[in-house]
Amino acid sequence: MKTRREFLKTSAGAAACLGGAAALPWILEAASPPRPDLALVHGGTPEKATRAAVEALGGMKRFVSRGDVVVVKPNIGWDRTPEQAANTNPLVVATLVILCLEAGARKVKVFDRPCNDPRRCYEQSGIAPLARRAGAEVSFVDDRRFKETALHGQVLKSWPLYEEILEADKVINVPIAKHHGLAGLTLGLKNWMGIMGGSRGRIHQNIHGALPDLAAAVKPCLTVLDAVRVLTAHGPQGGDLADVKKLDTVAAGVDMVAVDALGATLMGKVPSDIGYIRNAADRGLGTLDLGRVAMKRIEL
Repeated sequence: MKTRREFLKTSAGAAACLGGAAALPWILEAASPPRPDLALVHGGTPEKATRAAVEALGGMKRFVSRGDVVVVKPNIGWDRTPEQAANTNPLVVATLVILCLEAGARKVKVFDRPCNDPRRCYEQSGIAPLARRAGAEVSFVDDRRFKETALHGQVLKSWPLYEEILEADKVINVPIAKHHGLAGLTLGLKNWMGIMGGSRGRIHQNIHGALPDLAAAVKPCLTVLDAVRVLTAHGPQGGDLADVKKLDTVAAGVDMVAVDALGATLMGKVPSDIGYIRNAADRGLGTLDLGRVAMKRIEL
């Protein structure tokens, strides 16, 4: 009986006779590095950084299938310009819309429930015009379309959530990294407040417990964190350009907790010091320890 070493040696010789590497796809596949859990891209334009982050994870076709209805959920909460870093960068949002359509999505929807006047937020943020130009269906939240949803959480037992999120084939979460006076930081998990109906301000009484309850009900296929410009103080609304720092960074991953943990480090914080990130990890929603996560860093 041949040993494994003799078998591989014989097989390699036969492959050379049959045309080399092309005859051994299974060996090449086994030797190729595994896909990372996180991608961290620094430099370049927001469009190039977003594309590079998604490609590093395997490309948008890994997440979106032909015919899918996809929700791309940014933060459009405030009547602020992109330079003020209170909302998701519009170029990051538009690039994700384009990537979804290139992957074969039937429709891409973009919306949020803002805190300020929705029409001003959508336009001032730059998200509505650029997302529409990219091919998205951009709409204002319809108060009639919130559906009471059982959450079975530790803090939130149920809450009205937006049906467009619940009915979508795929959801992509696109938060901005910024300071928040109460929660510490606004990142991906907190971005789900934009799909809540009712008096959502009530969850501020126990926001670090409520946000994991909310996150457990929504399963994004991908989280893309905008850290092109970050708001370092006076969040979540900001307004003073002195509080804005340009990081020129986009991160992406399939583990929403790990993406938030990475976002915390980008903001100079220890991830476990942010209560809702720590609690989400404790409830098994993702990984807090970045040392256990395969990360690909890309410099453009």
